[in-house]
Amino acid sequence: MPDASLALIGPRLKSWREKRSMTLADLSRSTGISSSTLSRLEAGKRAPNLELVVPIARALRLELDDIVPRASPDPRVPRTTKRIGEIRFETLSPESSPVQTYKVTLPANPAGIRQVPDPKVHDGHEWLYVLSGTLRLVLGEQEVTLRPGEAAEFDTHIPHWLSATGAGPVEMLSIFSKEGKRIHLRARPSTAPTATTGR
Repeated sequence: MPDASLALIGPRLKSWREKRSMTLADLSRSTGISSSTLSRLEAGKRAPNLELVVPIARALRLELDDIVPRASPDPRVPRTTKRIGEIRFETLSPESSPVQTYKVTLPANPAGIRQVPDPKVHDGHEWLYVLSGTLRLVLGEQEVTLRPGEAAEFDTHIPHWLSATGAGPVEMLSIFSKEGKRIHLRARPSTAPTATTGR
């Protein structure tokens, strides 16, 4: 066990004993370990070992995992940034994730020039959410405008193209599944089609 975990065992034992409304004398009778040894263990003045911890855990009706804190990995995702042309991608998910999440920034279109779409296709399924700016999404034969707070979901086998439409850039979240699976579940209508949710 790491030293940091060892140092926490005594205080955790004391906390569990008090939750069980047991005195040191009660625990001593249940374990056969002297009250003074238990007191020193709880205060961190006695190093824990299995001969002490196992009977204490049994008396307190605990698993060893309740006493020995598990080391948790750092939950932070390393941030990397890459650019493809003028589009910036910031990674928000680990490479091992079944879906990849990005914060995407599309460059502004200050002159309001209506750009000619250059649609792309590739394997996968994408869900996107606009954080700021106004997004122009060309998807197959249709074109939609998305503003902050709006989302879209589509199969990336369909030709698609994205751009900003105004003086400021577009910032959006993009969640992408290479396997082509939908990113989230949708409620099915219980009766009539008017009960559907989504787009």
